[in-house]
This record gives sequence, structure tokens and C-alpha cells, in this order.
Amino acid sequence: MVTSFLHYIQKENLFKIDEKILLTVSGGIDSVLMCELFHKAGLSFGIAHCNFQLRAEESDTDEEFVEALAEKYDVPFHCTSFDTKAFAKKNKLSTQVAARELRYQWFEEIREQYQYQYIATAHHQDDSIETFFINFIRGTGISGLHGILPKQGIIIRPMLFTAKQEIETYVKKHKIKYREDSSNASDKYVRNKIRHQVIPVLKELNPSLENTFTTTIEHLRAVESIYKKDIESKRLKAVKQGETGITISIEQLKKLQPISTYLYEFLKPFHFNASTVNEIIAALDGESGKQYFSASHRLIKDRALLLIEPIVKNGAIEGESPRAFPIKKSQKAFINEELELNFKILKKSPDTVLQTPNTIAALDFDKLEFPLHVRKWQQGDAFHPLGMKGKKKLSDFFIDKKLSLKQKENTWLLTSADKIVWIIGLRMDERFKITEKTQKIYFVELV
Repeated sequence: MVTSFLHYIQKENLFKIDEKILLTVSGGIDSVLMCELFHKAGLSFGIAHCNFQLRAEESDTDEEFVEALAEKYDVPFHCTSFDTKAFAKKNKLSTQVAARELRYQWFEEIREQYQYQYIATAHHQDDSIETFFINFIRGTGISGLHGILPKQGIIIRPMLFTAKQEIETYVKKHKIKYREDSSNASDKYVRNKIRHQVIPVLKELNPSLENTFTTTIEHLRAVESIYKKDIESKRLKAVKQGETGITISIEQLKKLQPISTYLYEFLKPFHFNASTVNEIIAALDGESGKQYFSASHRLIKDRALLLIEPIVKNGAIEGESPRAFPIKKSQKAFINEELELNFKILKKSPDTVLQTPNTIAALDFDKLEFPLHVRKWQQGDAFHPLGMKGKKKLSDFFIDKKLSLKQKENTWLLTSADKIVWIIGLRMDERFKITEKTQKIYFVELV
């Protein structure tokens, strides 16, 4: 097995023999054998183990076992613990996804800190077959059918050359100790259902399933490579980066067949699903202005173009934290990619001009609480329009002003202690206007 292991590393160009590799080790049979093969091959490695605190004492015993394994091989041992359930709850993730995010972030930190060249996981042929079926069931493009790749950036899978049965046979023959994960027996996870209920039936039909599938997956990887090259060549002609966002030429798009496949691939980076893609195609000859949304982006069907831009809420791209820019009392200007403001403070005098254009806000300095903040408007915002009594929702104010969707999205606010001071360029708030009692005036100019 050691010879096959080294041959696979060389064949897939996983790493150079003199490079140092960080092995991710749970204590289960697969990762323990990976350690054994690295040791027998005389390769340089360290061991990383995550305690996810999901199986009480069992998790702690796994940690102790892996630490002993590192001592046995006389290699560096890196270990950490996570409150996985708390992280999953806070970030609204499944436990499995939370554990994945936590471990890979930590693995990369260890890799950089201790100068490992690659991170190795112990995925084998059966894992790759299971991944194929998971993606197939959920619906996927061709990239989801290649199973688990031997190498993805700094992540390598040196055990993909072998099947689970071969691993079990080798470990039993050489009396290698390992830990059993009780969660592997549960069928509540999709992967385990496929492992325990689907794969055995397929192996009855084809006892050489692993070898057959491995060959098929290699063919799919080759087809995917050709497919991606063609998609990219067509993308260069149809998709452009404009000043206001990404555009797709409808004329160029209509030349491509099958149009649904090309458009799906063009829009995949922006998280549009297949059903939405089909709706967009059906509307290509329709009226302009129709909008389509993914979780992160908006697509607008224009006359000759499909316009794609991030969804912005409260001045932030969807999925990012809202932006609220602080303005200090002594600050003279504020500039970002959309807005430029100048600030100055003057004593009120008989010559002070109180009537100002919409591009200037003249505010009572003593009514302001610093720091002020500049931010985009959001649903629920309300203010007291200058010259009017009572409160008005910004959404209603925008309707009265007959602002377009784009104009509303580009509207910025100046706030003081969470109160709207000025809808920048449009209307001041009554509560901050200059009165006879005003002593100092805070001028804000929209440049």
C-alpha cells in the first residue's frame, strides 16, 4: 500500500517529497492509516486535531488518542476545542457546516504559523463516490459530478487512491489501533444514508464499484476541463465589467446554444439558481426593467443588456455588515466611492444666509451629538421633514418625491444619535433647523 500511496502522490502532483504536510486527524480509521502511511514513507508531517465537543467524553478520549499518536510518530501535535453548537446557533448554520468552517479556518492558521506547505485530509474513494451522489441528488452542474478532487489549492487528499474496504483490510492485518466515531452509524445524515443504504446495493450490482467510479470520475474531470475552457471563452465575449456593475450582452447570449447552460454558468458566481435563469431567458424579448434576485445580487433586464449588481442594504452589500461612517466634530470632509461632503462651523451673525440650496444643510450645532454618522437609508427610517409637523417615513417621502428604485438605493443620511438630521441632497429634519436661539451653525455641503 505504501508504494501505491507514493505513486498516487506523484501521479496527482500533490506535493514534493521534501515538503512538510499538516495531517488532519480525527482518530478514525482513515486518518490514522494516513498517518501510518506518511510515517512508513518517511515523509515530513505534523498532526492537527479538532475537538468539536459534540460527543461529551468520547470527544475528549479521541483527543487523547490522537495526541498519543503524535507522540508515537514523534511529530508536532496541534489541537484546539470549539463550542460548535454555540457557533452554529450564532451563525444560523447546521452543526456539520459549522464544524467544517471552524476546522478549515483553524487548519489554515496552523499551516501558516508553522509553515506547512499543504493540509491533508483522509478522504478515500468511497467518500468521493458518496459526494457524487449527494451532488447528483441535490442537483448540480458538471463541476459537482467530479467527486472529491485530489488537490484544491492548499488542500490535498492523498488517500483517494484507495477504497474503504482496502483501508479496513490493511488496518486489521497490521493491527493498527483507531477510534470508532459513533455518529458514523447514524442514518440521520444524507452521507450516511448513501453509505449504508445506497452503496451496498450498487456494489451487489458491481463488486468493482470503487474502481469503476474512480475511472468515471477521472473522465468527468477531463470533460469538465474542456467544458470550463469553452464557457470561459464565451464569457469573455458576452460578459463585461462596467462602471455600474457586471453586464451581459443579450445579443451575444442569444448566439449561444444551449443558452440555459451558458447563462447558468455566467450567473453562477452571483448565486442565481437554474429556475431563475430559465425565467430570465423567457423574458429576453420582453419589456425592459424586469428584475430578478439571488441571495446576494439583483439582475435587471435592460434593452440590450442584463445588468447585475450586488444587493445593497443600509450601505452594505448583502451578507456584509452595514456601513455607518462616523463624522468627528473637528472633521472637515468625508469622501467615499459615492459621496463627498464638506463640513464647517460658523458663529451665527445677522448676515448669515438661512435659505440654502438642497446641496447644503445649515444645522444648529448645539443640537447635534457627535460623532455624527453617514449611512444609507433602510426600511423603517423616519424623520420630521423641515417645515412640517410630525413624523414621516422615508419610504413615503420617496414616493412623494417620485424617486426611482436606483435613486432610493443611492440615498444617504446624516444622523445624530440615531436621529436623521439630513436626507442628504433632499430635505433637512425640522428638529435640527436654525432658530433665533442658535449661536453656532454647522454647515454640511454636498459636493
